Amino acid sequence: MSDENIAPILKKKDFVSGQDVKWCPGCGDYAILAQVQKVFPSLGIKKEDFLVVSGIGCSSRFPYYMNTFGFHTIHGRAPAVASGAKLANPSLSVWMVTGDGDAMSIGGNHFIHILRRNLNIKILMFNNKIYGLTKGQYSPTSELGKVTKSTPMGSLDYPFNPSSLALGAGATFVGRSLDRETKHLAEMVGLANSHEGASFIDIYQNCNIFNDGAHSAYTDRETKHDTLIKLVNGEPMIFGDGGSKILKLEGSKFKVLKLEDGFSTDDATIHDYNDKNLAFLLSEMTVNEELPTPIGILYKEEKPTYENMMMDQLDNALNKQGKVDIQSIISGTNTWEVS
Repeated sequence: MSDENIAPILKKKDFVSGQDVKWCPGCGDYAILAQVQKVFPSLGIKKEDFLVVSGIGCSSRFPYYMNTFGFHTIHGRAPAVASGAKLANPSLSVWMVTGDGDAMSIGGNHFIHILRRNLNIKILMFNNKIYGLTKGQYSPTSELGKVTKSTPMGSLDYPFNPSSLALGAGATFVGRSLDRETKHLAEMVGLANSHEGASFIDIYQNCNIFNDGAHSAYTDRETKHDTLIKLVNGEPMIFGDGGSKILKLEGSKFKVLKLEDGFSTDDATIHDYNDKNLAFLLSEMTVNEELPTPIGILYKEEKPTYENMMMDQLDNALNKQGKVDIQSIISGTNTWEVS
């Protein structure tokens, strides 16, 4: 094997750009950036084969801080640019970075279609439940009654549930993580990369300026054991301090059971990320205060990707019709010369 075919050994510093990072001090985006830069060298992909695409928002400054190819596009349209790049060069490792405003509001239509088409694109959505770049208006994921500059008496909008929306759109990989669960976040980035298809990770991220503590129930030491459950495929659903509680599915509803009441981990429901019905139930637990919020892979499905099917279609057309002169196609059969 020639040296040209051997990918160089990369390190985190190889993905750090020379740009000054201009997020607010203490922003959760720093943690996400650090984990992506940490994971990318371990993926076995040449640096020149990475492409990072973003829309508009605080999160969408991401391409500037990654020493890779990148596009900072327009509001909500990152999926269109990412899709075009992937179809033009299917060998690229395309990563799309967006926010809850960029993806769930103006980009909502583009978001659902990139998922249903199942292009092999990795989507990281920074979800801080607020519009940070435009200084604190409520977003599509803000809770009902949220008081902001644009809703001084409280928002009347019921919030979008990104995971449920992704499942409904036909996503083949739906996951969730948090900016402060750095080890877990790094693992999720790696798992998304290994999935052949559209991978969506809803990342709970803190905006310490305009929505500080939006996810504190999941990050505070005093509460996180009871409010958060880490899903592992094929393993029982256990949470609580020291694994003191389990989740058991009875019919179509989850119940919290305590080991101190005589139950055991054998009574817990086993997580199966190939079960879409289970995934929908888990995604809805984000709005149920009586149940913990799940992080990890909610759903995973193997399905042909759009770009692979497109390449097969092109190959079939070439095999059937052979090479065609482009000028003859342009001219067609209904052309004439005027002298």
